[in-house]
Amino acid sequence: MAQDLIRFRCIPVQQPLGTFYIGAIAARDVLAIAYADIRRIKERDIEKIVGIQRELVLRRVRELKQYVQNIDATFPTSVILAVSGEHAEYVEERKEMRITRQEDIAKIIDGQHRIAGLEDFDETFELNVTIFIDMDIQDQAMTFATINLAQTKVSKSLVYDLYAFQKARSPQKTCHNIARLLNSESASPLKSRIKILGKATGEPFEFITQATFVTALLKYISSDAMRDRDLLKRGKRVPPALGADATKFVFRDLFIDKRDAEIAKIIWNYFDAVAQRWPTAWNSREQGDMLNRTQGFSALMRFLGPVYRGSADSRGRLSSKSVLGVLKKVKLRDSDFTKENYLPGTTGETKLFRHLREQSGLE
Repeated sequence: MAQDLIRFRCIPVQQPLGTFYIGAIAARDVLAIAYADIRRIKERDIEKIVGIQRELVLRRVRELKQYVQNIDATFPTSVILAVSGEHAEYVEERKEMRITRQEDIAKIIDGQHRIAGLEDFDETFELNVTIFIDMDIQDQAMTFATINLAQTKVSKSLVYDLYAFQKARSPQKTCHNIARLLNSESASPLKSRIKILGKATGEPFEFITQATFVTALLKYISSDAMRDRDLLKRGKRVPPALGADATKFVFRDLFIDKRDAEIAKIIWNYFDAVAQRWPTAWNSREQGDMLNRTQGFSALMRFLGPVYRGSADSRGRLSSKSVLGVLKKVKLRDSDFTKENYLPGTTGETKLFRHLREQSGLE
């Protein structure tokens, strides 16, 4: 019986390490040769040698499985595979790579999450691949180490900022635009307090990042922002929040109706009331104070939901006066918002949220 081969156009690349080959293969073919069972790439020989633990993160795989369903899904960077010469041959005159279609003959040097994320994808999806033939295990290990030790993590604030360049509406873009607006308007209670792109510019009150702001606001708009973004990019309407979700995602209908400016005004009025209620704490630069820093901001954003549900008018508007009426019921003083009273991290954030909710009567 003739051997079943995967054939694809390929070009050789010469570098100091040696020759490798670059081409494009259907994802299903990569899956056929890279592994037979998703569990087999949880612990790989390369990682044992190098000492870098990059086990398969199932949460990340689930995210990628959802991501590849998007209309604009892309994996532009190369998946790197090492294949034995017993199973791979480059035919120079045809510029063609031939690889035996057989389970587990390709070692994954880089790209295991992308490959696993395509496991159940039925449509056409090509992966650009880098193929090393008869690559020494030490060279495999060194390549793996170089890729993973040299990687620079991309700031979440930068990722959110990039949504501004997209033409289609999305929850992420709306939240990003609101963050920029509130950070730039001179009368805004959040003026110059948000580190756009996650980087400080020297302003004295830049205590929260753009990512912190966007993440907190997204929770009131969508349970699955990527799904909503994909629906809108396909020209479809996102579903409204119904039942219990309507209570949780209080800004969803405003977003659906393109009333982003009203969401911004609600946030503006809310923090304007906070600044009036606790002016000293809100304008403190002392290291031990926390109301205007990430922990305090996150607790306040969690408290925004109960305040909005209890104080918004019939048109969904929320005034500074109505918020201030709620905050005046809270007995906390400016001097109470310290790291001694509210320990750093989610524990202190949750404690402050609980105190705001209980003392305001909005349980």
